[in-house]
Amino acid sequence: MADVAVVGGGPAGLSAAQYAAKNDLETIVFDTDESWMHKAHLFNYPGVRSISGDEFLTIARGQTRDRGATLHETEVTDIEQTDDGFVLTTDDDEYTAAYVVLATGGDRSLAADLGCAFTDEDVVDVTVDMETSVENVYATGAMGRAEKWQAVIAAGDGAAAVLDILSKEKGEYYHDFDMPSDVPEL
Repeated sequence: MADVAVVGGGPAGLSAAQYAAKNDLETIVFDTDESWMHKAHLFNYPGVRSISGDEFLTIARGQTRDRGATLHETEVTDIEQTDDGFVLTTDDDEYTAAYVVLATGGDRSLAADLGCAFTDEDVVDVTVDMETSVENVYATGAMGRAEKWQAVIAAGDGAAAVLDILSKEKGEYYHDFDMPSDVPEL
């Protein structure tokens, strides 16, 4: 069983996966490579002067793999809650995880199928830590924000979700802050 399953491979999903994997949580990512980032060009992302969405995704996927996450290019068609976590079904296999981070942009169907509560604006109702009404399921980016779709916001949502997961796992608030001496060889 994986610790964290991330459904979606845009800024929110890849940010969540990087934070989880670099902190030794077994992390699997499911992505259909249909991100809106393919149509984007980033000028307003801190630390990035100018980059195409395609380049951004290539770099972010590489970082995610470098941190230890496993990426699957396939669609999750169903998620079922079990006594000890979740079963994620794809066209060709099933995977299990203790936590699920949903990062599917404006497609909120998996959240609806899981029974997550929605707001009056028809977005997934989440806490400040991005947790849904279904314990250990998180919804990030455009899933929980009506028409506020920004790469940098989505990436922050992914990080917030995993910091909450790490805090639960460690039994205390967890802060992910690296020093130059912490940087691994890549």
